[in-house]
Amino acid sequence: MEQTPAPTRVDRAVGAVVGSAVGDALGAPFEFGERGVFRSHFGEGPGEMCGGGGWDPGEATDDTHMAVLVGESLLKHGRVDGADLFARFRTWAAGDPKDIGLQTEQVLTSGDPWDTAAALHFQMTGRAAGNGSLMRASTSAVFFARAGRAATMAAARELAALTHGDRAAWEGTAVLHELIRVALDGMDPLAAVPDALAQVHPGHRARWATVLAPHWHPQEATEFNGAVWPCLGSALWALRTTPSFEASLTAAIDLGGDTDTVAAVTGALAGAVYGIDAVPERWTQALHVPLPGFGDRVLRSADLTELACALAAAGPSPQP
Repeated sequence: MEQTPAPTRVDRAVGAVVGSAVGDALGAPFEFGERGVFRSHFGEGPGEMCGGGGWDPGEATDDTHMAVLVGESLLKHGRVDGADLFARFRTWAAGDPKDIGLQTEQVLTSGDPWDTAAALHFQMTGRAAGNGSLMRASTSAVFFARAGRAATMAAARELAALTHGDRAAWEGTAVLHELIRVALDGMDPLAAVPDALAQVHPGHRARWATVLAPHWHPQEATEFNGAVWPCLGSALWALRTTPSFEASLTAAIDLGGDTDTVAAVTGALAGAVYGIDAVPERWTQALHVPLPGFGDRVLRSADLTELACALAAAGPSPQP
């Protein structure tokens, strides 16, 4: 029997970016649903881009909106330019998106300077460990992957800190970047978890080790999966316990709760592992990404593919 060729690095990069957007759009109609919500809707049939909850079939949410803005800023500047990216985020937030995380909205609309807004928000509220920096990570993970572990994790922390003042969010985003980097190299991200955890800030390492452990199950979560810890833990669980891209997203959405973001993070990881050819065409055909605040722009799968290829080619070289 002829074997299917392994995905190329570009296939994996496109899989990560498009896969994240697909997970976002697929999970959006089921947000805040109960466990089993996806299977109960489709029964034994294949899952479809069905729309609902205010979302059209295949319409991506704020998760993908922000990932696109991150990617385009990185391509323009060749690095993390916090002022530019924060300005893009603010333009988008002022464009009245259908959905925006409460914490992110408070930071972006505070009127505080870009480099202090998130920290000031955290000082006032003491709460800033939502999954909003995970959901937008696919594009930056692809961009920085060739630079190596230290560079990609450092960039992830810098990007997360723009909207999330809690270091827990920085460290989770750094781990996600590293696992996608490993997958883009054709290696097993699950096997790379211990090495990634070794790079996590010591004050946060134990908590992250708990939710990323091989035996952890989402039912053991102590927070709603809108928090950064169970969100990434659930995505890793979905990847670990399923045999395909499609099955991983089904498992992620069936957890209920913050279904669009858990599926977006799962889609980024699974897309990097399996490559774009594993993403069902019935999902990519319907996918579309409007960008509030930026005129009538609507990106399709082909546009996300082009963005992913550009990011993979333009990222910084390995650090000595």
